[in-house]
Amino acid sequence: MSFDAPRFLDRRRALIGLAAVSQIAATPVVPPKSPVVTVLGDSITAGLGLPARDAMPAQLQAALTRMNVFARVRAAGVPGDTSAGGLARVNRSVAPDTALCVVALGGNDLLQGVEPRVTKANLRAILQSLRDRGISTVLVGVGAPTLLGPAYAREFNAVYPALAREFGAPLYPNILAGVGGSRQLMQGDGIHPNAAGARVIGERLAPLVAQALRAMPTQTAAR
Repeated sequence: MSFDAPRFLDRRRALIGLAAVSQIAATPVVPPKSPVVTVLGDSITAGLGLPARDAMPAQLQAALTRMNVFARVRAAGVPGDTSAGGLARVNRSVAPDTALCVVALGGNDLLQGVEPRVTKANLRAILQSLRDRGISTVLVGVGAPTLLGPAYAREFNAVYPALAREFGAPLYPNILAGVGGSRQLMQGDGIHPNAAGARVIGERLAPLVAQALRAMPTQTAAR
């Protein structure tokens, strides 16, 4: 059996090119005027230990796109940030063109033993600041383990539902739900999700963000 080598190579290149074009066509492009979603948070939002493409904000955008909900997701996470840190920078970290802000703070408050009433006051001020600027919000909570003390955990865990009711904000109760404690989904430090864990968070958070985007007035979503 024989074949014409140059012709065979040309056909192979053509097939490779066709496959590449098909892959590009299968990947939806986010329109430039899509609403901006800013994720205000700490090291999980910043993607500590991960390349940006694998971090939670990028995974959230990918999950939204798979749902045919187009948005430009911006990461505004600072490793080590507490709710107080988020409050101090909310106005400069959340740009004016933001239509929706995902507020994902509180994990470092837990690690530092911040009083729940202080965390609540800081988060309330963040949500109020965003409301005053006409920016819609989704609130992402953190689950306090009982090993910190049953009373402390109970008071801390009540912060997020109370604020969600007060501001009428959609609530994702625990950012590490279904991820925390899993060796397959967490980095070696047991605190931060790996790429697979970040994907899980993005996929689970996406329906709530999509719902919030659809509920916004057209002029707000198009800012």
